[in-house]
Amino acid sequence: MTAELPEALQSRADQLRREHFPPERNHLAAHVTLFHALPPQYEDELRDLLASEARARPVPARLEGVMSLGGGTALKISSPTMLDLRERVAERFHGLLTPQDQQVPRLHVTIQNKVTSTKAKALQAQLATVIVPLDFTFAGLALHRYRGGPWELAKRWSFRG
Repeated sequence: MTAELPEALQSRADQLRREHFPPERNHLAAHVTLFHALPPQYEDELRDLLASEARARPVPARLEGVMSLGGGTALKISSPTMLDLRERVAERFHGLLTPQDQQVPRLHVTIQNKVTSTKAKALQAQLATVIVPLDFTFAGLALHRYRGGPWELAKRWSFRG
């Protein structure tokens, strides 16, 4: 499950991924992961819940800047409202979440991964001067199926509020 970025920020993040993500592993568009592995047998219930959540106003957020992933680089995102929405989903599927998804995530968009820390630090220093804080609203929510590389889009819900 991901949070959908507004078009301009999506385009910029995709560009950064194309430039800095190892091309042999860059199978996905830039994204903000909310959950990594929700139980597939509950997809219908999850779809209903996400449709309900999407009736709300677009969720406010802020691009804070650059974030270190150790062997990678990300765009750091803050959004208490999106974390509240995520918590409602987590509560609904309590007991069914993986250990990774039981943790509250650090919202981010990965633009570089699985590189040396030296290479990651160099990119972070470079981007620190050009990535400026920006307020935005998430465009919606999306559900994907993992297919061993590229994801398959199951459904996208735009915020309507």
